[in-house]
Amino acid sequence: MSTERHSSETNVLPLIVEPEQLQACLGDPQLLIIDVPVNADSYRQGHVPGAVFLDFRHLMRGEGPVPSDVPSVEALSRLFSALGLTRDTHVVAYDDEGGGWAARLLWTLELVGHTRYSYLNGGIHAWRDEGLEESTEPKAPTPSDYHAEILNPQALITCDEIKQKLDDKQFAIWDARSTAEYEGEKGNNKHLGHIPGAVNMDWLNVMDRHRALRIRDYAELVTELDALGLTPEMEIATHCQSHHRSSFTWLVGKALGFNMRGYAGSWGEWGNRDDTPIEK
Repeated sequence: MSTERHSSETNVLPLIVEPEQLQACLGDPQLLIIDVPVNADSYRQGHVPGAVFLDFRHLMRGEGPVPSDVPSVEALSRLFSALGLTRDTHVVAYDDEGGGWAARLLWTLELVGHTRYSYLNGGIHAWRDEGLEESTEPKAPTPSDYHAEILNPQALITCDEIKQKLDDKQFAIWDARSTAEYEGEKGNNKHLGHIPGAVNMDWLNVMDRHRALRIRDYAELVTELDALGLTPEMEIATHCQSHHRSSFTWLVGKALGFNMRGYAGSWGEWGNRDDTPIEK
């Protein structure tokens, strides 16, 4: 009986899950909770019961001219098999920093067409803020045989596609970096500045520091994004330096009903090429 009840609960888990909603589903065999912390010690110190650990570095290619690019489908197949992903699995991802690496995982799942996923709003900070039980026992995944394919390439946008769309009035760019990076005052790239026409809202400004790093009030965010010129009917590309911070803005935009695409190369690619237009 309990399995049927739990299964129906995971079927209705929303994109953005609150701690108490996730707590009600703990133990569901179709649920795969993945902790993707910046600091590996965070998982050892305490995690959502049943959560498995993922090293965030596996979510990027890690080599070549664009190390932040999507890993190969072979690497993704190995990764998702090691995590125990199946077609029926509902993934809930979270991290210890307000959503960057958790969202990068969810964006990657979107890319391979695995749409049964949720983000634990606020991550481990919100879970702790609610005083919910934590585990310090590492949970070993049950390996699966997952064959990843890029089934939803629309989740991704490339450097060349962005260059072609710069004059399109229905296309916009959300730069999730800090103001200093956006204005070309700081950065470690060959060229500093921003993509022409891009608007800047730092990913940190999307989090509510008074509510354990949960996503800020949706209506406020929609109003602020509208003031920047970002509206739901537009196609919006989002980027940062490595599509880590901007995975979170991709996720938030998606939660708000926006048409979001993630630029995996981000400024690490754009700012190091010589054929990309740049504004300061």
